[in-house]
Amino acid sequence: MDSLIHSLRDITIRRISVSEMNNNVYLLTAKASGAQLLIDAADDLPAIQAMLAESVADAASPPKLALIATTHQHWDHVRALPGLVEATGAKTSAGVDDADALPVPVDVQLRHGDVGNFDGFDITAVHLRGHTPGSIAYVYLDPEGPAHIFSGDSLFPGGVGNTQNDAARFTSLLNDVSERLFEAYPDDTVVHPGHGDPTTLGAERPHLAEWRERGW
Repeated sequence: MDSLIHSLRDITIRRISVSEMNNNVYLLTAKASGAQLLIDAADDLPAIQAMLAESVADAASPPKLALIATTHQHWDHVRALPGLVEATGAKTSAGVDDADALPVPVDVQLRHGDVGNFDGFDITAVHLRGHTPGSIAYVYLDPEGPAHIFSGDSLFPGGVGNTQNDAARFTSLLNDVSERLFEAYPDDTVVHPGHGDPTTLGAERPHLAEWRERGW
């Protein structure tokens, strides 16, 4: 099955779902240079390597995995990370407050607003506190279309991520999602979550108040 979900002006976006938890693994490839960013090496190294092989068709130059970015420390998002690092030699990134919990050394420890420059595209780190202390959403601003947010487990269709019934963590996460995503990006922005189907900020925006009232 073809993993390609978006072919934009400068990059392609591929996605596969892996594991019994239906984790999404995303791959961004610069069409001109072949520079690649993989988001969440969740599980199933052979499936991830098959997606990397498929991406050869996406670029004018041979693709090369430059960075493996992790949205957050939870085990189901990092099971293939050690194997993929060993197989590719790619560098790794994660939020500074989650980095020590990852199963590999983290080369680039991210803070809110950090920008990663790849050969052909940029990615902005947005720190969303609550699901884990160091959860990071990765944002791509397409010069000719909607922005794309890779939200990990911080934002889904229908609500924010699980905060284990901790009111303080829930408030922190909803505040960050409201201020750093909904107030920062327009309605047509595409949200690519860590599990399940995509949504848009416009589809979710009318429900922010009811999420806050229900407390999850």
